[in-house]
Amino acid sequence: MTHLPVSLIGVPTDIGAGDRGARLGPEALRIAGLAEALSARGVDVRDVGNLDGPRNPWTAPVHGYRHLDEVVEWNRVLMEASLSELRAGRMPIMLGGDHCLGVGSVTAVARWCREQGKDLRVLWLDAHSDFNTSDITPSGNVHGMPVACLCGLGPDALTRLGGDAPAILPSQVRQIGIRSVDPEEKRLIKTHRVDVYDMRYIDEAGMKRTMEAALDGITANTHLHVSFDVDFLDPSIAPGVGTTVPGGVNYREAQLVMEMIADSGRMGSLDIVELNPLLDDHNATAKLAVDLVESLFGKSTLMRD
Repeated sequence: MTHLPVSLIGVPTDIGAGDRGARLGPEALRIAGLAEALSARGVDVRDVGNLDGPRNPWTAPVHGYRHLDEVVEWNRVLMEASLSELRAGRMPIMLGGDHCLGVGSVTAVARWCREQGKDLRVLWLDAHSDFNTSDITPSGNVHGMPVACLCGLGPDALTRLGGDAPAILPSQVRQIGIRSVDPEEKRLIKTHRVDVYDMRYIDEAGMKRTMEAALDGITANTHLHVSFDVDFLDPSIAPGVGTTVPGGVNYREAQLVMEMIADSGRMGSLDIVELNPLLDDHNATAKLAVDLVESLFGKSTLMRD
């Protein structure tokens, strides 16, 4: 399996989150050996270091958003860094940071796909749909809003981050592992017809059929962006997140997800977000994330060819 060269982009901020600590995620992933694990698989890895942005002021929401100016700035810096790696023929792997950063990384990929005439499919691996707006979330935490922002629902500064709004259409998104959705958010998701494979669906259909459905219709011209929130995983195996929701994806299911994405051969960019080492147990969640990313790059549990 040949792979694009990879660039690791650290984005050390918890600007969009309700708990502090995700800003330490990039370092935890490095300490868990992400670069070395990919290099060992024959991947050309370059760590471009950490982006710099505003500190987290930790203030209350203003007009429905917490830290909006700072969120916009971090996402702008990330968008530019990701776009520059994509244009250089490299695969950006964003080491978050909280999931508000999905706005910057996906906006960059969407813009690059438009430049290249490629189709975009976004796989959102998460316990949450992240389809909130300021009208329906009391917290104002932007990490609960990135998919809505990408689909054009949200403040102009985020929906038009890349100049175009919306950055993507709801029909380009597949959400997997969802199990915590606010009532009003549920209504919005149904209105915009986001394709959601929640834990009930996964329990009934099994992960293999779920992933077949989520990957259905991709072609040689599809760029697959994987946005991996570690709270996708069950907290019993991945305690190091601020927003744990019981009943998540288990180790075997997660391996299958990653292997089936690898089998598609279409992944062109990746986010690893919401890892909070302060809540972790001996960096176990970071090590598990590295293990799963190795599977995205072809490390297979299969004994057969």
